Amino acid sequence: MKLSKRTLDIVASAVGLLLLSPLLIGVAIWIWIDSGLPVLFFQERVGRKGRPFWLMKFRTMAQAPGRLITVGADPRITRVGHWLRRTKLDELPQLWNVLKGEMSLVGPRPEVAKYVALYSESQRAILEFTPGITDPASLAFGNESELMAEATDPEQLYIAEILPRKLELGLEYARRATWLSDLQLIMKTVIFQGKQAKHRAS
Repeated sequence: MKLSKRTLDIVASAVGLLLLSPLLIGVAIWIWIDSGLPVLFFQERVGRKGRPFWLMKFRTMAQAPGRLITVGADPRITRVGHWLRRTKLDELPQLWNVLKGEMSLVGPRPEVAKYVALYSESQRAILEFTPGITDPASLAFGNESELMAEATDPEQLYIAEILPRKLELGLEYARRATWLSDLQLIMKTVIFQGKQAKHRAS
């Protein structure tokens, strides 16, 4: 399983970066024109075995976020940033993280150290798996930002309710995942994000 999953990650991320290079360059230029440099945003996340790494995204905010979660229509989000977040194209640079072996196409979403420090002993089992770009929790909480926007204390809602459920879903899937189930989840993610983008645009 590990060999075939890693092989899928290498092939898919390399091909993806190659085929999507015109789009990646176009988005980078658009961000530069819209709000200047830098076009990429780096954030330290906790990976497999608790090893930290720098997760890459296209920058969607005019300034570095002061808090670690984004709530609703955050005023710091740029014009192009709204579109990138809606379509999830801001996540595409993570294909480089996948190619480097820091992430997988499918796996539990990596968290920042602040929230990992709150994991219970059983929840820390999630760190035995390589984090990914998508997993079942990504689909279950596709409206996470909007959900937290309705809370009086968004971070407390995230810590007390959203994060534990995401960890539960991530662990449940990771323990039984196969390369075939990964392919199916990737397709579901593409379809889901397409529907979400269309819904938010309407």
